[in-house]
Amino acid sequence: MSEHRTFLQWNRTTADFEYQSYSRDHTWRFQNGLEVTASAAPDFKGNPECVDPEQAYVASLASCHMLTFLAVACQKRYVVDSYSDAAVGYLEKGADGKPVITRVVLKPKVEFSGDKLPSDQELEQLHHVAHQECFIANSVKTSITVEPAAE
Repeated sequence: MSEHRTFLQWNRTTADFEYQSYSRDHTWRFQNGLEVTASAAPDFKGNPECVDPEQAYVASLASCHMLTFLAVACQKRYVVDSYSDAAVGYLEKGADGKPVITRVVLKPKVEFSGDKLPSDQELEQLHHVAHQECFIANSVKTSITVEPAAE
């Protein structure tokens, strides 16, 4: 159907190559030329000013859910004015004792306008369909749930 390419580059910037001191900073370059400086999570000696792979993973799940939700809502003739999400991914020990993002909780807040506004049940159904159709969610084993946003 389609291909999605990224290019990753890391270079040693220290004289030594010791676990405690080598830089985890690297670059992600996307097909459109956009470059993002990434690093390990701060807990793993990464740069807190950079995006880490775990954050990117959670963001890609939240983004895919949102984009799918917008498409579903549009097809149902709802008018969405804004969508925000305070998504959280949990890095925990898996069954084999290794760290794994075991779950991601999406907490979307959606603002609608117009004559047709979804009921709470219809909103829940929109999120359900979005989750079922989300390309990224369909590609992973992580448990993904959608909870109401905090007010």
